[in-house]
Amino acid sequence: MTHGWPGSVIELLGVVGPLTDPTAHGERVEDAFDLVLPSLPGYGFSGEPTTVGWDPGRIARAWAELMSRLGYDRYVAQGGDVGSAVTDTMAIQAPKGLVAIHLNFLRRLPPDVTAALAGRARVPELTEEERAAFDAYRAQFTNGYIAEQGQTPQTIGYSLTDSPVGRAAWILDHDADSYEKISRAFLQGDPTGELTSERILDNITLYWLTSTPTSAARIYWESGRAANGRGRTHRARGLAPGRVHGIPRRDLPGAAGLGQDGLPEPHLLQRGR
Repeated sequence: MTHGWPGSVIELLGVVGPLTDPTAHGERVEDAFDLVLPSLPGYGFSGEPTTVGWDPGRIARAWAELMSRLGYDRYVAQGGDVGSAVTDTMAIQAPKGLVAIHLNFLRRLPPDVTAALAGRARVPELTEEERAAFDAYRAQFTNGYIAEQGQTPQTIGYSLTDSPVGRAAWILDHDADSYEKISRAFLQGDPTGELTSERILDNITLYWLTSTPTSAARIYWESGRAANGRGRTHRARGLAPGRVHGIPRRDLPGAAGLGQDGLPEPHLLQRGR
């Protein structure tokens, strides 16, 4: 399972119990899963990339290699937000052992809708329900944090690393929907009990204590760079799409969170009972 921005493995902790110990939650023992919850490169305690190129495609290959080296020959991948980009790309690359994916964030749109979002075409004929979804999606991708982190992550990173209040504000108010839910969690409490003020502050504190606002923001820049033709660079280097490639340790020299083979180590590997 792969988290997104401004998330971390902290936001995934709530699923550990139900999925690894289902009998304690009223389900069957045969429903138990092993869980691998890695931190994205540059997030939390994972190593901070020291070279460019750590876009969702490269992370997807790293996750496939990680699962292979952990000994799993059959697994399912799940992701949301940035994690959905990684997970969706894993499905496209189709590494050996990946049998299915699950996304809780819309990743790939019909071409005519994508063109309309980018202003290259007129909005297609949509039903009322589709129009509401389209407007919400378009509003999401006009948010300032996406543009800022996609264009100049280093610039905003200095400010966010320097100020804990600024960092908290950047995370808490990065889009209207999140702000509404986070505000409710602080003022009224989440009726589901899942989104708590303590969990939110834990997540913000993880970014602050590990000094990772800049390295985390860079995934937006890397994603844009990949979308604008970095695939040609991969082909020039002999990295054929759809194949799993090892990650040279020299790409992340001495970075914390790496195994001896140079792969990011998952922060949490929880086996089903």
